[in-house]
Amino acid sequence: MWIDSHCHLDATEFALDRAEVVRRARVAGVQQMVLPAVAAEHFEAVRALAHEHRLAYALGIHPLFVAAAADEDLDRLQDALQRHRDDPRLVAVGEIGLDHFVPGLDRQRQNRFYLAQLRLARDAGLPVILHVRRSADTLMHGLRRVEVSGGIAHAFNGSAQQAGHFVARGLRLGFGGALTFERALQIRALACSLPDSALVLETDAPDIPPHWLYRTASERQAGLSSRNEPAELPRIGAELAALRGWTLAQTAAQTCSNTWAALPRLAAVDTVALPTDSSNTPARPGPVHSVVPH
Repeated sequence: MWIDSHCHLDATEFALDRAEVVRRARVAGVQQMVLPAVAAEHFEAVRALAHEHRLAYALGIHPLFVAAAADEDLDRLQDALQRHRDDPRLVAVGEIGLDHFVPGLDRQRQNRFYLAQLRLARDAGLPVILHVRRSADTLMHGLRRVEVSGGIAHAFNGSAQQAGHFVARGLRLGFGGALTFERALQIRALACSLPDSALVLETDAPDIPPHWLYRTASERQAGLSSRNEPAELPRIGAELAALRGWTLAQTAAQTCSNTWAALPRLAAVDTVALPTDSSNTPARPGPVHSVVPH
């Protein structure tokens, strides 16, 4: 069993074959996925997809969407978190954070939305899913100001020292397609050196394709797709296993356990039985509940 801790199943890239994407993932052994929202207008769509496919979701406003967001969207998030507080499939506040890579963004506005969403997560008793893009130190400053109950630093690409600060505050670090590139020396070094309990796997599908899906600009112009899918997760997991000297079963068990620890509600979310051999499935750390949508 594998868990994709970060997948944007609501993206338009999946509009034509979303159900088939989920089916392929489950055939590959990916039994659970976490769907983070990126904008207030996506909250209900993400929640509906999670219930339709028996997945999990998070609600938040992504830093790249802050410029287009209204201040009232923070009230909409607070209201959604309150209305769905008893929905077991709501497992985190996210995707939130800071992006200091894309030029021209209003960092002050980003930071205001980030801190406000940290407070909402704290008040709701939920962990966070963080967007970390050349912003690790500023994100950590926010986490020191507003303490939350852990979570995941998604697609982490900071230094070993920065990684240590996040882990010390109870967050796990997300690794995905970037890990599979031999030139990604810093990411691969982190994947080798972090404590076993610090790593979770993700695809960020349809983004961050692994090296076997990467397309040059000319190839994309010629019509070749580089769309990432949750079904790629076990192969990404195999890359992590090779780096750490783990077996594939050990990698699946460890990363599932870490994801449940990062997002405690996820352990109680019911799932569809795997259509493949599940002899290597790690034991779930809690009862399985059927869910009535809220």
